[in-house]
Amino acid sequence: MSKKVLAVYFTQTGQMESIINHFTGPLEASPDITVEKMRIYPVQSFPFPWTSAVFFDAMPESVNGTPVELQPLTFAASHYDLIILGYQPWFLSPSIPISSLLQHPSFKNILSHTPVVTISGCRNMWINAQEKIKKRLKEANAELVGNIALVDRHNNYASLVTILYWMLTGRKDRKWGIFPKPGVSDEDIAGSALFGETVRDHLHTKEWKNLQENLLHQGAVNIKYNLMFIERKAGRIFLIWSKIINGSKKRSLLLVVFKYYLLIALCIAAPLILLVDALFFKPFLSRRIKQQKEYYAGVTLK
Repeated sequence: MSKKVLAVYFTQTGQMESIINHFTGPLEASPDITVEKMRIYPVQSFPFPWTSAVFFDAMPESVNGTPVELQPLTFAASHYDLIILGYQPWFLSPSIPISSLLQHPSFKNILSHTPVVTISGCRNMWINAQEKIKKRLKEANAELVGNIALVDRHNNYASLVTILYWMLTGRKDRKWGIFPKPGVSDEDIAGSALFGETVRDHLHTKEWKNLQENLLHQGAVNIKYNLMFIERKAGRIFLIWSKIINGSKKRSLLLVVFKYYLLIALCIAAPLILLVDALFFKPFLSRRIKQQKEYYAGVTLK
């Protein structure tokens, strides 16, 4: 019997579309698997390249998960054997279009009692976004069975420069001929086909229990302590800022303040906090850190 797979995703730059195409390649090559791909579009599109003002204006709604209207969703089937969800984080949360999709009644119906594999493409922080997606999937009675996190592997500060360059200019070349190319590398995008092979094998057997473990052995998720530490702290701070800004009559001014606060926090405060943590806390928390890494690498929800 033919198995039906839905691969749904949002992209501005085309990066996630390339990831989805490589990832689903092994499934499409299987004669008994039909892959339906759906790129979603908001009714009111988000610009690319961004302007700084418009990008930061999306912060409160991203963090709060405020949905926007999507162009009509049309599914070829009423039920799928597997759903693949391709997404990118915005401000440590699922992008607004993906958050909107996960709250869309027709998509929630499709998700119900269906295995889901998530695959993200981002600079380097995806944990908070994935936790929010876990909650949305649980609300829809879906079963998260696998997760792949593709990231920019370059230095945190180099990738900060390159992602801003790409985001604000639309160019994905080497800034000044010095910095690396922004985004997930071409090699990692092409390499996502390996994860697709593993997912295909589990789809054939309908045995999902050990999928994430097998994906982890292949390097589908790599959690770095420093990034995990920063993201856990920043997630709470972003939530506070979003509540302050959302609905305020001084929204534009507060967003400018937030922008500079964020740059200072990332470039000055974060290294100092990490140093204090490394000296006084991290050496005594090895067991707790290991448990946190194992949890975030998995597919369960606390």
